Amino acid sequence: MPDITILNSHRCFSGSLHYCGHESDVLGCSMRFTTYLPDQSRGRLVPLLWWLSGLTCTEENFTIKAGAYAEASRLGIAIIAPDTGPRGEGVADDPAYDLGQGAGFYVDATERPWSAHFHMYSYVTRELQQEVTAEFPVDEGRQGISGHSMGGHGALVLGLRNPDIYRSISAFAPIVAPSQCPWGQKALTAYLGPNEAPWADYDACKLLESAGDRSGYPGILVDQGASDQFLEEQLKPELFEKAAQQSRQRLELRMQPGFDHSYFFVSSFIGDHLRHHMAILDGG
Repeated sequence: MPDITILNSHRCFSGSLHYCGHESDVLGCSMRFTTYLPDQSRGRLVPLLWWLSGLTCTEENFTIKAGAYAEASRLGIAIIAPDTGPRGEGVADDPAYDLGQGAGFYVDATERPWSAHFHMYSYVTRELQQEVTAEFPVDEGRQGISGHSMGGHGALVLGLRNPDIYRSISAFAPIVAPSQCPWGQKALTAYLGPNEAPWADYDACKLLESAGDRSGYPGILVDQGASDQFLEEQLKPELFEKAAQQSRQRLELRMQPGFDHSYFFVSSFIGDHLRHHMAILDGG
């Protein structure tokens, strides 16, 4: 298994932030991610929250802008924030911001040229999962997942498909129905092909609809800015709310008046999300 390299570290509140790099066999390129470890991890294994970022982001967007680490240090929860997709020489790309590097959509691509490197679903749920839990003092049995926009889509999909890994789920302004919005239709066609049947594995609404009464999460928290410029065309939270009602999945969908799609929105409510995850992961 490739080794994780600590590129640099910073003292941050009552904890440490590490910028990390490693060679990914799954993606076939070098990857970066950040790790926040609260001081509580010095003496015991701590719960872990995975954060997935959105279109055009790297591992730094959440790390610098979300303002999550004060509350994370108080609660005693670790946070991993990976990059949003493979990068580098020889990795396929597209001139548009919503496809290619920075737009991996957390799928395992089957179509050329993307299938050579774009396997973000397996990277996050398998390869990086194994390396992080082996390297850092985190509790493998107490993991949650969250994200923003494209990363919110990833958090919902990875969480719903892997309840054995992720015990808690939340999202900010997620793309809940990629099969029914321009961003998702473009990406899924490119990565998975025009046959829409495989798309269902990466569509949170379809995953809930197919679960019936078997979804079973203790509660999913979604925050959505009511003034989000992408709300009606791309995000469509009402579709996820309907799917949750049909599957009897407990969902708290909070429409936040005046908030847009930015990290100003994320930073305003990130504390609520950390407490949501910690309450579930600590079993209380």
